[in-house]
Amino acid sequence: MATRTVAQWTGGMAFDIELQGHRITVDATAESGGRDLGPSPKSLLLAGLAGCTGMDVVAILRKMGQEWDSFNLQIEAQTSEKHPRVYTDIKINYIFTGKNLSKDKIEKAVNLSQDKYCGVSAMLKSTASISHEIIIEE
Repeated sequence: MATRTVAQWTGGMAFDIELQGHRITVDATAESGGRDLGPSPKSLLLAGLAGCTGMDVVAILRKMGQEWDSFNLQIEAQTSEKHPRVYTDIKINYIFTGKNLSKDKIEKAVNLSQDKYCGVSAMLKSTASISHEIIIEE
């Protein structure tokens, strides 16, 4: 299965990216010669990671009969000092609110996502260690 992406330079460091019928502007910060018109390309990897593992966890927990009031992910990443400046350490916080949530089932869903299903995690693991924490709030 192939995916096609088209990038059109719009001046400075900015590009308009067309991906699956959607448009995204990427740019660099002013310190890096850009105008900060959109997220950096590398930061979109973290957005992709959040979406990938988040969708996995939702699908798995639904099959397990779990219900929640809210679910958020927070991701923090450390970058190497030398070029190419890759992510070296990534921490994902899976934050749920709701009553009668099973931490064991959530842990199982997160582990299945991280170890088996999330292709973004699989790719990022070649350069970064990925850890997680599950937070359940009522």
